[in-house]
Amino acid sequence: MKNIYLVGFMGSGKSTAGKLVAQRLGMEFVDIDSVIEEREGMEISRIFAEKGERYFRDREREIIREVGEKTGLVVSTGGGLGADRSNMEFMKKTGVVFWLDVPLEEILKRTEGDDTRPLLKQPLEDLKKLYEERKKIYSLAHRRITAWEKTPEEIAGEIVDGYLHRD
Repeated sequence: MKNIYLVGFMGSGKSTAGKLVAQRLGMEFVDIDSVIEEREGMEISRIFAEKGERYFRDREREIIREVGEKTGLVVSTGGGLGADRSNMEFMKKTGVVFWLDVPLEEILKRTEGDDTRPLLKQPLEDLKKLYEERKKIYSLAHRRITAWEKTPEEIAGEIVDGYLHRD
């Protein structure tokens, strides 16, 4: 069974939908951010503060390649992992990639007051630029799911359907 990879900006619902997809398909769910936190023994915000973003991105790259050696997984990626061209190419070779597309305005509503996401602390203009840059890579996914104004169950249903009825 090919892996299912979920990419998208922070707050797009990757983990929530991913758990439902894994449940429906009887697959194992893996959240890359959770794996990193567990292995590092600290939250992502602390990793960024103490070791820097470069260190974190290197850990993401290591772990996605480790995870990609397995099959039958539903993988929720961090927002930056899926926005890296080499990671995207790797995921496309080892599974089916779904982009959960959510407008930035909705992302900001969903993440309001969330101080665990270091990249949200930058000025709005910088965040908009980051969002637009990442969308260019996300758009290389096998499938795009419009993931706003839908319930997590509806999103999961679209992913399952897209996975089971892929070319």
